[in-house]
Order: sequence, then structure tokens, then C-alpha cells
Amino acid sequence: MDRLVNTVRPYAWGSTTAIPELLGVAPTGAPQAEMWMGAHPGAPSRTGRGALDELIAADPARELGRATVARFGPRLPFLFKVLAAGAPLSLQVHPDLDQARAGYAAEEAEGIPFDDPRRNYKDPHHKPELICALTPFHGLCGFRDPAEAAATMAALEVDSLKPYVDLLSAHPEEAALREVLTAILSTDHDELAPTVAEAAHAAARLGGPHTTYARIAHHFPTDPGVLAAMLLNPVTLQPGEALYLGAGVPHAYIDGLGVEIMANSDNVLRCGLTPKHVDVPELLRVVRFEPGEPAILRPEATASGEEVYDTPIDEFRLSRFVRAEGAAPTRLTASTPQILLAVDAPGGSLRLRGGATDGRGAGGDGLTLAQGESVFVPAGETAEMHGAGTVFRATVAA
Repeated sequence: MDRLVNTVRPYAWGSTTAIPELLGVAPTGAPQAEMWMGAHPGAPSRTGRGALDELIAADPARELGRATVARFGPRLPFLFKVLAAGAPLSLQVHPDLDQARAGYAAEEAEGIPFDDPRRNYKDPHHKPELICALTPFHGLCGFRDPAEAAATMAALEVDSLKPYVDLLSAHPEEAALREVLTAILSTDHDELAPTVAEAAHAAARLGGPHTTYARIAHHFPTDPGVLAAMLLNPVTLQPGEALYLGAGVPHAYIDGLGVEIMANSDNVLRCGLTPKHVDVPELLRVVRFEPGEPAILRPEATASGEEVYDTPIDEFRLSRFVRAEGAAPTRLTASTPQILLAVDAPGGSLRLRGGATDGRGAGGDGLTLAQGESVFVPAGETAEMHGAGTVFRATVAA
């Protein structure tokens, strides 16, 4: 096994305290948004043997296993994160695999540079993801019933919202949602700004479920995404609950601490709540206008004590172990690569013993895993878990 040293990304929406508290370090006062665990070239984890992306590139079959390389190529197919939202993230969707491949090929043919704000597709991969709450976690996910969205807007009693309310009462529902989102995102921002401000003021006055939109508007006071957010389902995850976000599903995280796992891609199409480029025509091509309540996932326990979050994706598999003091050791052996993250390790009692004794740093007596620490376990190697604590396991679906 390799103990990982991970990069924390200081995005502006990050919490200033949540990740430091998890890691047991003093806050710096700056936002700390995401801790990346994996081999993404933007911020690969580091080990005693070198950067993880370089180790994989040097010997992908050894690190990832031949089956993983055959399915996904010589790259770790997932990125694992701790995500700490102190302010809303952008409202966004991700393409499916065919859309990603076609979009990437088209932009490559046009010669659009990767750092061009107009660039939508950074790679030819899709980006399904799963967020699992460590604290109460608030977000928006998928289109709500248009009648509910209409009632939310109507309650604000803002005259300029009435055309959207009327459109949301039309049928079929998918066409109504498409027409309203198109109207919101296509209207000139300056022209729409007074409506956003009036709606935010009314939401703050009403309180209750409308508080969410007032909070969003506090960070994005003139952004059309404030109105687009009213078309989506508000969601609160309790610790241990998760959401799977497939292609075309609009979503935004508002606040909370969680672990996130995703296919290793940078493809994001933004709908709002961001100063970044919003490509409305491409966004509307990718979004799936399908109303429905989001399905909250709870882990399913196996005979071994592993609690698995079931998702319809091959690039990743997320599970956790909640171990009591005195529990029998758990042996984790897989033909796929694994990253283990401790989110609770009382008294430093959580220990890992590896099967390798070739300088990887985990043979013999192994290592102690403190809260917030993580390790990479190459394919085919064994990690034996001892002691009490909660460990998340990220790997590839078998």
C-alpha cells in the first residue's frame, strides 16, 4: 500500500473549516473546497514512490490490474474526493459517453484551445458521479414536477415571473421545462437582473422552503441560475446517504461535507451560478428534461460487513466499513485498484496491514490510518483492516 499525500483545492465556494476539521489541522482562513485522491493530472496524489499518475503510467498493469487496463485504458478510471461546500457550486450537467466523444472530437477539429472559455469538452469521457454525505448536505438535483416549480414561483408574487408560471402549466411537462429553462438562460442578464433581485427579496421574506433561493441569491445576486434553481428538486442528505448523478441531470451542491466519487473526466456544462461560460445551445442538447424525485441511496450491507452504494456505472464503486472496537480483521483483496479513506479513526486505533513487502510501505506491521488519511492499494494486493473507525473504499466495479 501507499499512503497518499493529497492536494486540497482552494475554490472560492469551499468551506474554511470543514476539511481542516476532518484532517485535524488548523484552518488557514482560506476556502478549502476539495481534497483530491487519485491520479488526475491536475492534482495527482503523491506517494513515497512518486506521483500516483506517474506510477500508473510506468506500469499500468501492475498498479491497475490487467482487467482494468483492458476496460478503461492505462488510467485510473475514477477520481475520489472530499468535498466541502461553504457556498453554492455552479448549476451544471454532465454529458453521456457518446455526447462527450462527439463533443470532444468536434472541438478538437475546430482547434479550440483547452484554456479557451468556450471549450466545453476537455476529454472524450463521461462524468457520472456519486456524493455521499458526511454531515447534513444540501443540494439541488433533477427537475421537479412543473406544477411544484410553478407554485414556488407564484408564491413569490413577482409579476415578471408570471410568464414562467404560465408556461410551467402547459403540457407535455418535458416541453414546459425546456421552454422555461431556455427562456431563463437566453434572456439578457442585465434585463433579468431586476427579476432575480425581486425574487430573492421575496424568497427571504417568505422563508421556509424558499430560504434556499435567498441563500443562493446572496452569493449570486443577479445570476439567472437563481431562477433556474426553482425548477429543481431541493435535497437534504443525512450522513451516510448518497445521490447518484447520471448524464444530463442538472444539479448543484449548496453546502455540507461529503465524499464524492466520479468517472475521471473534466466535462461540465454549466447552467448558472457561475461567472464561467454558459453555452446555452450545447447545454440544452445535453440536459434531460425528465421530472421526478431524486432517489436517495442508502448503503446495502454485505455478509463481510461492507456497505455498498449501488450505482449503474462501471468506472467506480463506493462502499464503507463501520468498524467497532474489537471487530475481527477485514481482508480487502481485489483485482482492481483501491483507495481507502478514513473519515473516523477514534484514538488512532485504525490500522492497515498490507500483503506487500517490496518497499511499498505497508508490509510487516503496516500503518496507522488517522482521520482524513488515505492509502492506495494496487490491484491484486491485500489490505487487512484492524481496529475501530469508518473507512470509505473507492474502487472499480467488478
